[in-house]
Amino acid sequence: MMPANKVIIDTQYDGQGPCNDNLKKLYIHTFGCQMNEYDSLRVERMLAPEGYITTSDPKKADLIFINTCSVREKAEQKVYSLLGRLKRIKARSPHTIIVVGGCVAQQLQENLLNRFHYVDIVIGTKGISKLPELIKEVQNTRKSLGCFPDHEESCGMEWLSPNTSQWKTEIVAPVTIMQGCDNFCSYCIVPYVRGREYSRKPEDILQEIEILLEKGAKEILLLGQNVNSYGKNLDPPITFANLIKLVAQKTKVTRIRFTTSHPKDLTEELMQCFRDVPQLCPQLHLPFQAGSDRILKRMNRRYTQKEYLTKVEKLRTYRSDIAITADVMVGFPGETDEDFRETMKVIEEVQFDGLFSFRYSDRPFAPSSRMYPKVDEKTKSRWLTELQSLQADITLKKNQQEVGTSREVLVEGESKAGNGQLTGRTPQGRIVNFYGPKSLIGKIVVVKIIEGYAHSLKGELQKQNN
Repeated sequence: MMPANKVIIDTQYDGQGPCNDNLKKLYIHTFGCQMNEYDSLRVERMLAPEGYITTSDPKKADLIFINTCSVREKAEQKVYSLLGRLKRIKARSPHTIIVVGGCVAQQLQENLLNRFHYVDIVIGTKGISKLPELIKEVQNTRKSLGCFPDHEESCGMEWLSPNTSQWKTEIVAPVTIMQGCDNFCSYCIVPYVRGREYSRKPEDILQEIEILLEKGAKEILLLGQNVNSYGKNLDPPITFANLIKLVAQKTKVTRIRFTTSHPKDLTEELMQCFRDVPQLCPQLHLPFQAGSDRILKRMNRRYTQKEYLTKVEKLRTYRSDIAITADVMVGFPGETDEDFRETMKVIEEVQFDGLFSFRYSDRPFAPSSRMYPKVDEKTKSRWLTELQSLQADITLKKNQQEVGTSREVLVEGESKAGNGQLTGRTPQGRIVNFYGPKSLIGKIVVVKIIEGYAHSLKGELQKQNN
């Protein structure tokens, strides 16, 4: 069968002779969020049975897959910059197939093929499962093509490969439980490029988790644009809290985390999971975006500052040691200094463990792109600098408060800090670097915290009982 909504443009793939089927090296470059990282992992798993092995050098690749992000303008510009550099690789190696997927691909569709004529395949966010057959068609026809299915059902969300022997996994393994979003925040492009919410069946999620655990994963990261609304469209419906309980009860998972949550959908039942489910790590990413009720309303966030703060307070009654992180933006259209002060008030009151902060930028399709007045870039930069300075002080203080405590750390691998150190995370998600044998990778060990830095902790391995 031909892929749904396929566009063929006869302007490309002028390779000198057929592709060499014996060369099967795959280079993947991922922009943006953990959802994109998971989709890239799907691509790697799907192409492994076709004989592809990954490479870290795009110059050696027979297939280059670029997984794009358009949530923020800066990320989109990075995509264009990379594609510009890939033109030289294509000129030197015409047989190399270049694929662009993700949100920029969904947003621009065939226009991306016209702009970058050396790209072979542009594939929409709902079409990843079509990739193997698209590659074969490009190899056979030497024509560029695009594939943009309209519905989640047409891309096969229940995609588990029958050949799982070639799967690779990390100590911390991501698992997408749903795609899309129904919230339509006025600044956000996600519903337009990812579509409406669509939840995977719990039995498929459990099956995937079992495979990952068998291959050495210890921690499962459940992913979705808004995991709190998981399961509403399933028959029968299931709540996200019940899914967490199923994962904890039906598998041998050591740790569970999830992202991302929408405050308006954070239920009492889900908050109680932090108290009642031992495997659920005491860490929650709960974007608040702005502190001003006026700006929150313009953003279509559908909660108030008071409602957000009340939920944070309640979370801490269920789990006093919970770490809370968030997303926040500055410079939304119409934002005043008074509105910005309300955002700073929330940061002061909550004392976040970490923040992902950024300047607002207009995105295609988003209603806020048509909102006025715009905030000038100088003001955005001033506000962002002040906000980040405050949060840096809070994070450093929290990390320094860890000094002298002993924490259980899941060892994830060798530390980027080098010098033979290992690295892992506490249940709250704090990075800890310490010295120890590589045989500890994949195990939970007790580490005494001896120093606290801006972005990590330094620890000493304590004597283990086993």
